[in-house]
Amino acid sequence: MEEYDTVIIGAGPAGLNAAIYATRAGLNAIVLDGKTAGGLVAESPAIENYLGFTSIEGMKLSAKFKTHALQYTRVNEIEPVTDIKRENGDFTVKTEREEYRAKTIILATGSEHRHLNIPGEAEFSGRGVSYCSTCDGFFFRNKKTLVIGGGNTAVGDAIYLKGIGCDVTLIHRRNALRAEKALQDKLFSLGIPVIWDSELTEIYGEGKVNGAKLRNRKTGEISDIEAEGIFISIGEDPNNQLAKALGVKLADDGYVIIDRFSRTNVPGVYAAGDLTGGVKQIITAAAEGAAAALSAYEDINNPYWKKDEVSVEGFEN
Repeated sequence: MEEYDTVIIGAGPAGLNAAIYATRAGLNAIVLDGKTAGGLVAESPAIENYLGFTSIEGMKLSAKFKTHALQYTRVNEIEPVTDIKRENGDFTVKTEREEYRAKTIILATGSEHRHLNIPGEAEFSGRGVSYCSTCDGFFFRNKKTLVIGGGNTAVGDAIYLKGIGCDVTLIHRRNALRAEKALQDKLFSLGIPVIWDSELTEIYGEGKVNGAKLRNRKTGEISDIEAEGIFISIGEDPNNQLAKALGVKLADDGYVIIDRFSRTNVPGVYAAGDLTGGVKQIITAAAEGAAAALSAYEDINNPYWKKDEVSVEGFEN
């Protein structure tokens, strides 16, 4: 069994930055991820105003993160963690390949795409239904596409698809977008049409997507709209299964509660990035990863969980 000071679960910006800071602090660390490194960053068409980059493709930025982290530590991709248990003060982390022993755990498991859960969505996933415009947008050039949602991700996806030659329409269930003003301005300047106060109730086709049914939320009217590609961009849910298993305290919306040092209520367990909710920006995820790593370093060398009089800020002993 390989032994580490900290096992970092998740190879997005939070996990990779945690690995860099942990190693630089002198900790023996490893990063494990059930998917490829990069997290949801890799799926973003364009990242704007991440410090040092006015604009950069998500895949390129995530590749830079991975290259940087690999200078310091191992990053094991496609190695999902199946179980974590605490034994004699340390943690045993099990994956589909190995077992690891760790003094501390940093959870940076991020979030996953939210689904509409309507008829046809699962049936046509990968056959016209997509959750990643950069992954699949190329296949719909010069074709009718729909983007579902009204936040930054949805508006950014619509702009990206328009830029690569898709005939794109944005569908939003409200009468105003939630995206940043700069993104909204760009959307409207490109002439991308928006269907307001509407939601998809069904996706249909023959072998692949041909269209969808729309319901106007004000009038109740049902209509059909043709489309060959449907991009669902309605947000994410936290990947909190491991946090739950460890007894980590969660907020009502399922996100992990941390203090300002990225500590959870469970001694020796830290969390960072989209898993903790908040503003969900790459720069804050990276910052939380750094805080988690430095807290792990401090606690390994001066373990607060072995001192009854010390409690984690914001939590009970």
